[in-house]
Amino acid sequence: MEINDVSVREQQFHERVRETLICVLLFSCLYIVSYLILTHFKKNAEFVTDDIEDATVNKISLWLCTFTLSVAVCAVLLLPISILSNEVLLTFPHSYYMQWLNGSLIHGLWNLVFLFSNLSLVFLMPFAYFFIESEGFAGSKKGVMSRVYETAVMLLFLSLLVLGMVWVASALLNHNNARESLYDLWECYLPYLYSGISLFGVLLLLLCTPFGLSRMFSITGSLLVKPRLLENVEETMNCAVMEEASLNRKLNNSASSCWVHVNMEAVRKQFLSVQAKRIALELRRRASPWQRNLGYPLAMLLLLALTVVCVLMVCFHILELLFDETAMPRGMEDPRLGMASFSMFGSLGAAVEVVLILYLMVSSVVGFYSSPLFSSLLPRAQDTTLTQIIGNCVSLVVLSSALPVFSRTLGITRFDLLGDFGRYNWLGNFHIVFLYNVVFAGLTSACLMNTLTWTVQRELIRAFGLHKLPRTVSRSAIPFRLLVASGLSKIQ
Repeated sequence: MEINDVSVREQQFHERVRETLICVLLFSCLYIVSYLILTHFKKNAEFVTDDIEDATVNKISLWLCTFTLSVAVCAVLLLPISILSNEVLLTFPHSYYMQWLNGSLIHGLWNLVFLFSNLSLVFLMPFAYFFIESEGFAGSKKGVMSRVYETAVMLLFLSLLVLGMVWVASALLNHNNARESLYDLWECYLPYLYSGISLFGVLLLLLCTPFGLSRMFSITGSLLVKPRLLENVEETMNCAVMEEASLNRKLNNSASSCWVHVNMEAVRKQFLSVQAKRIALELRRRASPWQRNLGYPLAMLLLLALTVVCVLMVCFHILELLFDETAMPRGMEDPRLGMASFSMFGSLGAAVEVVLILYLMVSSVVGFYSSPLFSSLLPRAQDTTLTQIIGNCVSLVVLSSALPVFSRTLGITRFDLLGDFGRYNWLGNFHIVFLYNVVFAGLTSACLMNTLTWTVQRELIRAFGLHKLPRTVSRSAIPFRLLVASGLSKIQ
């Protein structure tokens, strides 16, 4: 009996060590990738200074930002890893090499992401911001530790302020429980705070994702070579080269003459515009016929298909919420991987769910940075200040940590939330979940219809050469049927 107990304890110990090693390796890889990303965007002047103290403080803050960004990436990968792990175990149920992939590993990964994401939002990112802004207490000895003490005091005051606001909010919503649990910090106020942060993140995703889905069409179109039905690339290229050479001669002559500075600036701006046009035409000329004529339409069709599938899945989930109680998002303690597929279409449906989840995350980030309120946070290569990096890391953690709840609430996946992700107070409210699905479907459909109508009309104008009309003729003055008729007559 004792031998069996020892063997069981040894097996549990080895499983725990194996899970720890896998989590450490995964997080180390994500940390390296995150550090390379931040190094690409950071402003080097803030880290190469004569003041060693400021350089040290900036490096420590950058390390904290790297940790936060790696946690955000891991939060994005939570649902895809969980769904794919279940499908792998279904495909290879008795494989010796897949024994390390189990429910305990996935459950532990969810708990670690929940812990580190809230730790980054509540402690690490405020500490990094106060740390770079601190100068040490007046009269104290200058140094890094003096700035650490000031940052710790500021963080303590901020924690008291936030906890006071949480207590006031809980007292307004539930007066009796607030009075009884005044000293119950861990069991009452911290989960209440986490629930509020997740609700804010899910609402932010609700606003950013539909706008991002519509913006994905224009951004993808700017990265690809668009087809032009009636355009002679060689002729347009020769005209651009001649115009660029003419403007270049004007700039060279004006440098030796007494031209007005305003005229030089106007010519320089025109020269840069023509140069950019010439570079774009060179890319079009170098592109293969397949890339020029099929790449752009196929990419647009793929984006349209993904967006339409998302809307249809949300509409189907709305109907499920009306007739099936199990469609409500909820938490589970034991994932039971390898028992059954979480998609009604099997492995193919699971792969589509993973693609849709990643597509929604990319769209939400695009919509976030495209909105006028957050466009100033858009990072620039080698020109992003440390304060902007902290703001970007906070924003990405909020969006990514809400992604599992967001995907499950919309019915994109049937994989229930693990650990503390499924213990949010508002998840069991039918009215909130139902209204959330309806608003998302309505906003996405409206943005999609608006984008498609304007995009089709603009591309038809450019494809048939009608963009060369005089400026006095506005686009709204040309009926859509006239565009198609003129294009067909030109083709004939």
